[in-house]
Amino acid sequence: MQAKVEDLLNTVKLTELSPDVFQGASFDYVGPRIFGGQVLAQALLAAAKTLSYDKPCHSLHGYFLRGGDIRLPVVYQVRRLRDGRSLSAREVIAVQYVETVNDDGEKVTKEQVIFSMIASFSPMEGGLNYQQDMPQVPPPETLKTEQELKAQYLDKVPEILQARYLRPRHVEIRPVTPMDPVDPAPARPHQANWLRIADIGEQPVAIHQALLAFVSDFYLAGTALIGHGITFMTRGLQAASIDHSMHFHRPFDIREYLLYDMWSDTTSHSKGLNHGQFWQDGQLIATTQQECLMRLHPDSERLTSSS
Repeated sequence: MQAKVEDLLNTVKLTELSPDVFQGASFDYVGPRIFGGQVLAQALLAAAKTLSYDKPCHSLHGYFLRGGDIRLPVVYQVRRLRDGRSLSAREVIAVQYVETVNDDGEKVTKEQVIFSMIASFSPMEGGLNYQQDMPQVPPPETLKTEQELKAQYLDKVPEILQARYLRPRHVEIRPVTPMDPVDPAPARPHQANWLRIADIGEQPVAIHQALLAFVSDFYLAGTALIGHGITFMTRGLQAASIDHSMHFHRPFDIREYLLYDMWSDTTSHSKGLNHGQFWQDGQLIATTQQECLMRLHPDSERLTSSS
């Protein structure tokens, strides 16, 4: 697990190429396309690195424009939109430089924008304080880890997918209401997970927020699929994140368990809208929202243990 934690910390380690331009390495978290959480985390950190002091982010709004290639690094171009007495705003464009061949058969390098984001930063200054009650769920210590649960469904997963299916996460996740990852029954589109990244040591606020942005992309898009009884393993499913927003409300420590409560209130026109709340010690820490593309092609068929 310590090697996985080192990978995560390397993911949020950026190199400054020039003023307000940073580069992040790409890692294989979900396959040949860059995991959306990686881009969210790196973009947020790139924006934070242009601030005059360690001012927390209070909101971000991003759009996934293309799937990124894990074989290439990502370059983050930051534009300083505003620096006021309390609020600072940044625009971040994430690009990859892709080699291609032009009409003359010559190799050229093309800049491809894969993600854009605007983030706002503000000190936490107290003031009026209200929140709903934290959901009542079993404590994390009483639940199985995601990795332990995977073994129960391994016989349903086609052999060609089993190695990737069994790969351990870089984050400890304990599902509150585990679901069949291959052949679930349609259910109310709601799920919750306990999660944490325990061994990252002392880190600044920007790293904790970047890592929370990273983990916010786990499970969220899949929430909209629950009501239809399909999963990412369903044949014929085309799914991708379209946009992602987060609001950070209160301080937190990602080394300790957080409850990630997620639900979807609508799917229509090949899109699903998902919402999430992060809770820690009874406090609402952050909220998130994501729209995802979800096309189920007519010739689709569910993967089963007999596939």
